[in-house]
Amino acid sequence: MLEGLEIAEIRIGDLERTLRVDAEFYKKTNLIVLSTITAHSTSKITELATVSDGNHMGISENFDADNAIPYYRGQDIHNFYIEQTASAMRIPEAMFETPQMRRSHLKNGDVLMSIVGTVGGISLVKTDDKATCSCKIAIIRSKKVIPEFLACYLQGFYGQNQIDKFRRGAVQTGLILEDFDQLLVPNLTENFQLKIKVLVDDAFKLIEQSKASYAKAEQTLLEAVGLADFKPSTQNTNIKTFAQSFGTSGRLDAEYYQPKYDAYIQKIKSYQHGCKSIAEVLTIPIKNGTTPSSVESGYQANEHYFVRVEAFQENLTIDETLFNSVDSQDYLKYKANITFKNDILVSMTGTIGAVAIYSPEKPALINQNIMRLRCDTSLINVESLSIYLKTIGKVLLERVQTGNVQPYVNTSNFETLIVPIFDAETQTNISQLVQQSFTLKAQSEHLLNIAKHAVEMAIEQDEAAAMAWIATQTKEEK
Repeated sequence: MLEGLEIAEIRIGDLERTLRVDAEFYKKTNLIVLSTITAHSTSKITELATVSDGNHMGISENFDADNAIPYYRGQDIHNFYIEQTASAMRIPEAMFETPQMRRSHLKNGDVLMSIVGTVGGISLVKTDDKATCSCKIAIIRSKKVIPEFLACYLQGFYGQNQIDKFRRGAVQTGLILEDFDQLLVPNLTENFQLKIKVLVDDAFKLIEQSKASYAKAEQTLLEAVGLADFKPSTQNTNIKTFAQSFGTSGRLDAEYYQPKYDAYIQKIKSYQHGCKSIAEVLTIPIKNGTTPSSVESGYQANEHYFVRVEAFQENLTIDETLFNSVDSQDYLKYKANITFKNDILVSMTGTIGAVAIYSPEKPALINQNIMRLRCDTSLINVESLSIYLKTIGKVLLERVQTGNVQPYVNTSNFETLIVPIFDAETQTNISQLVQQSFTLKAQSEHLLNIAKHAVEMAIEQDEAAAMAWIATQTKEEK
């Protein structure tokens, strides 16, 4: 009668501290993970580190991209290194230095965990740059464990299983600080932890090189069009005739007519090699997608890909682990919305102008908040158009967006963008720098994967096996 059911018997004396009796807490996988971890000597996280959360003050009215100090929120925890998160909100330094904020100041070596909503995201603070975070992030500050090892462990299978196990709530799940004393960490040797630190340090150096290469590509483009040191007018008044304003644009909002936009457009139109509308540099019309009914949460490699804006990361890259999936029927039904390798994807809402080059070999459907662009490479290559859209194009998209709470750019407004046609040498230089950036980022991710897998191997087998495997993998890397 019980065939096919998963059953576990737990004695009352072995119940979790708060006497949880929900079946999911004691599912077979959780019990196996606990048994595997406790085959080693273990410590509670709270024995190895102090655990606190970030700022509780109301602060959103002080967010401004021109401010100095990054203010990380739960949704910013999606890169292994927190410094990779370029889209963080920012606050004034004067606010950062107030006594109330000091408890949430971040330090080199802090391990950050998102603890509300999307629980279990892990990032490592790797520099001494000033930064802070919200109360939706736990700050784990090491006392007796090497932070790089701890971050790899928590981001790996055994750490994530425990984090998921101790989540509480239904609609809005969370991990409370009091439960951190139930998260166990195997007491692996300092020698092994230091080996993991070397891998993580080397991966960070590669990420920094990747960012430098990408920044050089941006600088190359801005210099080519004469905008590297360009400082547009800060005037907030502009005089236009009816024909120059509503009669042409259909817009009466003052923001649309800020002089800085005219200055940018004039600069681009005067580019020595000429410019075209964005529609003229594409081989197919601009198209946005839809969200089919079969979209499932989570990534499934055996299904057709479905891409949301959340899969866009910094440096024009796509994070495949954030893809969703659709069934074959919907994939065929919406085949007009399929994107292919080397298409450019641009967000239409939220973070207006987020840009990524679609890099996977496998095609994907895109949702309604993404525009798909396909370059005419006889005029402009993919890397040059992408960099342009992410720098100058993003400024011009601010002009044509509509909405206040949720900004939006439709395809017809997007088609008003003009694009400089860069000379062949400039385009080649930009392409090489972007591809170099991608390569360095991929090498960094590979080293991190080696580190995370080695931690799991040390838990499942032993440290000697993990160290030998690291040696073979890093030898191949060289």
